[in-house]
Amino acid sequence: MLEKTPAFTASMPIRWGDMDAFGHVNNTVYFRYMEQARVEWLAQLRAPQISDLEGPVLVNASCNFLQQLRYPGTVEVAIYVGALGRSSIETAYEIRRSDQPTAVYAEGAAKVVWINFAEKKSTPLPDRIRQLLLDGQEGAAL
Repeated sequence: MLEKTPAFTASMPIRWGDMDAFGHVNNTVYFRYMEQARVEWLAQLRAPQISDLEGPVLVNASCNFLQQLRYPGTVEVAIYVGALGRSSIETAYEIRRSDQPTAVYAEGAAKVVWINFAEKKSTPLPDRIRQLLLDGQEGAAL
C-alpha cells in the first residue's frame, strides 16, 4: 500500500447525542463528521469563490463502517484529495479515534462539484482552488 498524506485533518468530539439506541455512534453521524472536516478544509483553503453565486456541493458520498465508535472520545477525520476534474474534486476520508490512531473506524469518499447556483449547473473549479489542490496533491493523492 502506498503511503498517503492527508490534505487536511480535523478533530472533533464524539458527543453523547451522536449515539443511537444500540449504544454506538449512529451511521448518519459518520457523514456529519466527514462533512465538518470538509467544511473546515475548504475554509482553511480560504476559498473566496464560495458565495451566494457559486460553491461546492456533493454529488455522491459513501462510507464503509469498519468498527463501532462509542462515546466518549475524539475522532480525527483525515481528508485525501484524488482526481481533479473540470469542475470536480474526488475526496476520500479516514475516521480514527485520537486515542487509537492506528485503527481506522470508517473510510469514506465524496465527489465535490463546483456549482453556479443561479444557473444550477457545474462550473469550472476556480483557478486559485485548483492551484492550491495541485500544489498540495504531491503527497496527498489517493
